[in-house]
Amino acid sequence: MNFEKIEQAYDLLLENVQTIQNLLGTNIYDALIEQNAAYLTGSHANERVSRNINALKQLQLTTEEWRRTYQFLFIKANQTEPMQYNHQFTPDSIGFILTFLLEQFIAEKQVTVLEIGSGTGNLAQTILNHSQKEIDYLGIEVDDLLIDLSASIADVIGSSLHFAQGDAVRPQILKESQAIISDLPIGYYPDDRIAQRYQVASSEEHTYAHHLLMEQSLKYLQQGGYAFLLAPSDLLTSPQSDLLKRWLQEHASVVAVIALPVTIFGTQSMAKTIFVLQKQTSQPVETFVYPLTNLQSAEVLQAFTENFKKWKQDNAI
Repeated sequence: MNFEKIEQAYDLLLENVQTIQNLLGTNIYDALIEQNAAYLTGSHANERVSRNINALKQLQLTTEEWRRTYQFLFIKANQTEPMQYNHQFTPDSIGFILTFLLEQFIAEKQVTVLEIGSGTGNLAQTILNHSQKEIDYLGIEVDDLLIDLSASIADVIGSSLHFAQGDAVRPQILKESQAIISDLPIGYYPDDRIAQRYQVASSEEHTYAHHLLMEQSLKYLQQGGYAFLLAPSDLLTSPQSDLLKRWLQEHASVVAVIALPVTIFGTQSMAKTIFVLQKQTSQPVETFVYPLTNLQSAEVLQAFTENFKKWKQDNAI
């Protein structure tokens, strides 16, 4: 990976986005979508934008260099036009752990992956770039801006990622996948009428959206398949958790619980943990429980992988 090229690409991309933003009087995210469309056609009415597009093409970035370039641009954009918390991209350090878990739990070389709430597509691209498997990916996302962003970025990068717009809580016509991934949103689902169709629905208040999405995700998972879910750390102790645990007992096994450092999320109330669920099988295994204290320490990550592989061998996963 060439960081000098990433820096050059970032400067060119940022200049294009800011130029288009000023020309159209729009927000930075719509300007980025416009920039991506211009890149794909190879030109723009503005001479400076066209010149920068040619310079970007000459850099011949790899897919990972493109991903990093867009990631830096999102960090810059978020400083002036912050995205809501649930729309921000999943940190790379977590994406790498999810990639590792996908590799370890799924034996097949070719893997069908469904992402619930695909956002900007950064997590999907992280997994695609670093996995050794051939991934057939579909992301579902309700927000039209995020869908346009993720699809246009994938087109520029040349990734084999596919996205569909829809409210994942509502029924969708989707094929069953071998793996589900999701950085689940935190909050309540506003439509009680829809929520009442679920076993995890609360009869006293709005139901947690992440509870509904967990139940829904299992419907799109093959028998014995795995769901890799980033969910609130207090998932199994928070209000409405009794409803969730009752549903889990009937439909899924919690095969791994990997706590993440609170420092990544800023506050304890926003902290998340990786929960790996397996669609109910006749051979439940002892849950792998592990606290990851530092995602930047090579020694901590090495200890984690060694402990996980030992657990996997002991349980014949």
